[in-house]
Amino acid sequence: MRTASGLPVHDTVHALVVAKAPEPRWTKTRLAAGVGWVRAAELSAAALIDTLRACRAAFGVERCHVSLGGSLSRSVDSTRIDEALTGWTLRPQIGGSFVDRLVTAHLEMPGPTVQVGMDTPQVRAEDLQAVVDQLDGADAVLGPATDGGWWMLALRDPRHATCLRDVPMSEPTTGERTLAALRNSGLSVVLAPEQRDVDVADDAEAVAALAPWTEFARTWHATDLVTGRSA
Repeated sequence: MRTASGLPVHDTVHALVVAKAPEPRWTKTRLAAGVGWVRAAELSAAALIDTLRACRAAFGVERCHVSLGGSLSRSVDSTRIDEALTGWTLRPQIGGSFVDRLVTAHLEMPGPTVQVGMDTPQVRAEDLQAVVDQLDGADAVLGPATDGGWWMLALRDPRHATCLRDVPMSEPTTGERTLAALRNSGLSVVLAPEQRDVDVADDAEAVAALAPWTEFARTWHATDLVTGRSA
């Protein structure tokens, strides 16, 4: 299937990572309750780096975009994150609520978009390429998360993200309500495989075991949960 420009979908899809700068006391507050503020920020940085690498491998850096909240200058591992972002299109998040920032990030995109967050470091380039294959035959692809939310939203036309404005985010029904909003907008929607978000320490342990090759897993296994010091 081709886009309005006449090009095949595979040749025009962009990656969009919507992320928070991994600043201690600002990111991953639920995870921090189990591992401490600094460790949570270190794990968040590792997850972001894994996500950036997967997107770069799947789409090529010229089609990679990040919508960033916060400041990398105050983040842990800022040098490594800067290196991973080399060549990316970087934009600040704009809007009051998270859903406003999310919709605005989509509206800034130049064409078909696969949007992911930074809570699924286990997602590989081939997982993202499979989403592009699904988008070739649908208006939207939604990736459900085990907590009832979603880890990925792909849209053939990113302007359709405006239907999310009335969907409450970060709730157990977010995924279900997002799917309903997309379908109520007249879009054909297919589902990608479910993934587990990293929200709390139990999630981090499970994801690290699932994806031992990741920066996230290496950071997790270097964390002493009893003393809060590197092992």
